[in-house]
Amino acid sequence: MTKPLDRRSFLQRTLLSAAALASGASVAGVGKNTPVAAAVDDWYMPDEGEAHACTWMAFGPSAAIWGDDLLPLVRQNLATLARTIGRYEPVRMLVRPRERGIAKGLLGDAKGVELIDCPIDDLWIRDTGPTFVINDRDGLAAVDFNFNGWGRKQKHAQDAKVAAFVAKQAKAQHLRARLVMEGGCIEVDGEGTAIITESCTLNRNRNPGMSKAQFEDRLMPLMGLDKILWLPGIKGRDITDGHTDFYARFARPGVVVAGLEQDPDIHDYDVTRSHLEILRKATDAKGRKLEVLTLEAPSEVRPQWQDNNEFAAGYIGYYACNSAIIMQQFGDADADAKAQATLKQAFPGRKIEALNMDGIAAGGGSIHCATQQQPA
Repeated sequence: MTKPLDRRSFLQRTLLSAAALASGASVAGVGKNTPVAAAVDDWYMPDEGEAHACTWMAFGPSAAIWGDDLLPLVRQNLATLARTIGRYEPVRMLVRPRERGIAKGLLGDAKGVELIDCPIDDLWIRDTGPTFVINDRDGLAAVDFNFNGWGRKQKHAQDAKVAAFVAKQAKAQHLRARLVMEGGCIEVDGEGTAIITESCTLNRNRNPGMSKAQFEDRLMPLMGLDKILWLPGIKGRDITDGHTDFYARFARPGVVVAGLEQDPDIHDYDVTRSHLEILRKATDAKGRKLEVLTLEAPSEVRPQWQDNNEFAAGYIGYYACNSAIIMQQFGDADADAKAQATLKQAFPGRKIEALNMDGIAAGGGSIHCATQQQPA
């Protein structure tokens, strides 16, 4: 790992980089006219478990991407998820104008869910939408990570505009990062530490030729980071190239929840063990040794999904909203109960809501991928 810079060095490097861009220099993956965040604003990304103003979602699956058979179930899952989160905090859900009636019908009399017309390609707002940062002067900014369809694997002309649209709707300052990544790539503790997988961020389909040090210099000042814990991840096995939020999550400062695959025939078996070894040896930006809790993947899923190679069967994709943890359950009674107990330990005092989100999982994603928090 590159030695983390102190805040003074961060500021100096950021101002130098901004000056270089202003003079016409370019950065891999991002054009020279990309706005650069002002380091003097002291932005930082709070922990997901901190208070939210609302949750953003996108009623965005289409038959072209999801297929006619899966589409109705995915829509039902999104409506169920929005209704559940809406009991704890407001939900602002993007929807294609022509599908507003479908969304309203599925939501029924749900309270706390607002539909907002917006052209969209898909539902994964964790990646297409902005990542919110705040400062100590009650400022709110929306970081646009220049979504490129997970390395141009999927059409994204509309989704590439979602971050800017949400920033405007949220009345937040729109900041475009000088690199390409997705919100699912980064997990933070709100106190200067992040976990990021190399497989998606240091990938030529996002940031060609960018070194780890260059990536850190561009990201860390913008997100208020002092230290990045790098996990290897896996390239090419899923559309995201191994997002962080499928492997490891901060429950709170000093406590990490990490996924563990128990089936040696599954490709994540070795990498989850490698991640656990790294995390158990790591310290955070405050010098604390991490407490690492594990979430074992279910040993079985419901019969209709057993032959689906895209099915994302993991508990690590939970979402922390105000006063509750929204998790997935997969029909493996023992594994579901064990995961719920671990999340109760990780998040004392919060209610655990376990939902069947098999449609979303069948598309290779999770509850976390379908949500994005706006901090209070």
